[in-house]
Order: sequence, then C-alpha cells, then structure tokens
Amino acid sequence: VTLSITTMKLALASTLVTAAAAFAPQQAPHTRTALNAAEVDEGIWDPLQLSIIGKNIDTFPNMFPDQQFVQEAEIKHGRMSMLAWTGVWATHVGGLGMGMHIPGFPECTDWTKALGVFAAEQPAWFAGILMMISIAEGESVGHSGDNFRGKGSKTPGDYGFDYLGLKAKLSEEEFERYKKVEMTQGRAAMIAMASLFAFESIPGSVPLMDIFGAY
Repeated sequence: VTLSITTMKLALASTLVTAAAAFAPQQAPHTRTALNAAEVDEGIWDPLQLSIIGKNIDTFPNMFPDQQFVQEAEIKHGRMSMLAWTGVWATHVGGLGMGMHIPGFPECTDWTKALGVFAAEQPAWFAGILMMISIAEGESVGHSGDNFRGKGSKTPGDYGFDYLGLKAKLSEEEFERYKKVEMTQGRAAMIAMASLFAFESIPGSVPLMDIFGAY
C-alpha cells in the first residue's frame, strides 16, 4: 500500500511539473539586429544617431538615405549657402551691404526679389545658370551611381573640378583639415541664410541684425 501511494505521488508530481512547463515563458534566442550592430563613430556628437540612419533601423529597407547621399547633400547645400550669403552681402544696398553691381545687369535693392527681376530682364543668363545647376545636380546624384543606397562611385563633394591642381599640393592632413573647414563654414552659411529669411519675414526674429543696423 505504501509503495502504491508513493508511486501515485510521483506520478502526480510529474504531471504537475509537465503542465507547468507548458506555460513557462520560452527563452528567446539572442540575435544581433541592425539596431545595435551600427554604432556612431567615436568623437561625433550625434545623440539621435542621424549619422547612421538607415543602418540602425531595418524596419523599412531603402527608406532612409545612405551617408553618401546625406554627406553629398550637406556639402552641396553648404556651398550654395556660402555663395548665396556672399552674393546678398556683396550686392545689397544699405545696411551692411557692399552695394556692388555688375554693369549691364538689372539692379534691385531688395535681395528677396532680385532673382525674379534678373530672370525677367536676363532670361538667357538665367537659363544658362539653371542649365549649369542641372548638370552639377545630375552629376552629383545620378551620373556617379545611386548614392541614396550607398552605391555611388565618387567621394561626396568631389566633382573632379581641380584644374589648378590645388589638391595635389596639399598633404593628407591638410586636405582633411580643409574638408572639415568647408563643412563647418557651410553649416554656418546655412544658418546665416536661414537667419536672413527669418529677418526679412519675421520682424525682430534676429536681434543681432537689428543691433548692427542691417536692413
């Protein structure tokens, strides 16, 4: 009888353990996803991890641009902003502007309307400028490969336009330094152009320009 009771207890305990194991949480296998596989380069302040966007998120493939595209866009818009700021400063009449003017071209004291006046009075020049912009844009995006997906064949920002051979005269350290200088100045110019648009559209939005008497 004692043996029979012991056997029944063991059978009951075994049944309970088996039933409990069926409801126990399963240990998920450890996998390394793209979310933790990509890391921000050391020394870069990037709390939102924008410098590795597209590599740290794999939910929607090809949704976010590769760094080739992002770097090309930043360098290009930085250069455009540096040219734009210089153009506004050099041709603006009054305030801190230099008031320069090319003989034979239309003159407009309001830089926000100058492009429209120039296009209306000099359509051939305006069309030529648009053509040059289109060629540069096409070369930087389509001609050298799909840099949106990281398949571009050229270094971002390098158009191969160096007829004076300035790059060959620089050491590798100097070249890297000038690249950083251009990037920094380009970012400053983009902020400057944004401040100009804000200054013209929202009175008092840029107090520093009011202090210096810019108008």
